[in-house]
Amino acid sequence: MISFNSDYDEGAHPRILEALSRTNYDQTIGYGEDPHSQAAIRQIQGQMGRDCYVTFISGGTLANLTVISHTLLQYEGVVSAATGHIFTNETGAIEATGHKVITCPAEQGKLTPDLIVDALNRHSFVPHVVKPKLVYLSQSTEIGTVYTLKELEAIREVCDSKGLLIYIDGARLANGLAIAGTPTLADFGRLADAFTAGGTKNGALFGEAVIIPNPALATDFPHSLRQKGGMMSKGRILGIQFEELFRDDLYIQNGAHANKMAGLLKDGLSAAGFAFLIDSPSNQQFPLLRNKELETLIKDYGMKIWNKPDSEHTYVRLVTSWATKEENVKKFIADATKARTQG
Repeated sequence: MISFNSDYDEGAHPRILEALSRTNYDQTIGYGEDPHSQAAIRQIQGQMGRDCYVTFISGGTLANLTVISHTLLQYEGVVSAATGHIFTNETGAIEATGHKVITCPAEQGKLTPDLIVDALNRHSFVPHVVKPKLVYLSQSTEIGTVYTLKELEAIREVCDSKGLLIYIDGARLANGLAIAGTPTLADFGRLADAFTAGGTKNGALFGEAVIIPNPALATDFPHSLRQKGGMMSKGRILGIQFEELFRDDLYIQNGAHANKMAGLLKDGLSAAGFAFLIDSPSNQQFPLLRNKELETLIKDYGMKIWNKPDSEHTYVRLVTSWATKEENVKKFIADATKARTQG
């Protein structure tokens, strides 16, 4: 079985495994105060071109609920695209902290200034409704699209004018950073109040970096991190991984490889006549398969069923990673083409 199911189906990049093995018998202080975690923090700050609060946490859902619950007062909510991960895939984790997710029907998976203003207008009957305070974005989004620098700057402008904060879920940040014309780490440092840099989907065994450029939000964040169970005693296990990822541009190289493999999938399937749900430039592709084609391909390939536009067709999600082999991509294209011609 060749898996295009997700970008965390593999283990970890060999450099990370080697670094963990090499340092296995070292004794270090815990809770992220170790030399490796501190070195990783300096590397991230160096690429951002500024000092700010950086810490590491085990996974994306825990990062999202910790940052969001730390940021909001009890009666405040978070604005998200209807496709946003905090709304669709985290079992109500944000609502479980007492904060409502306010959704917007973003066709491209991206929020816009108009959608944000509309969400504010829908929640203007104060004090009888939740007060929007935080805007949740994803880079790349849950359907593979990415924000341009101009788009992100426009969102920052409207948020400043309306007194809103911005949090960016970067579970697939590397895939966005690897695309020309998209915001850099330095841009995120000046345009986001907080964001994450995902490792789980980009070559780490597990782990996300939580980066908080807004000093007001960084204050007392370690208390929230500890209270929510996000502060690991063996913090160096996270620090070592991010130290390696942000050494020699491995982080972006991994994202670029995943994008390249997805591009090959997209081009090959397009040439064979397959349509797509959306024009994604990143490592998630959503081709439309006839149900008979799906029945054939799913025997040998892992993929996620996305939605069914009608009784005869199914959109599937194909995800590539840092470890995706070109020969497996070409094999899938050949088998999909064969299934189509025989159908």
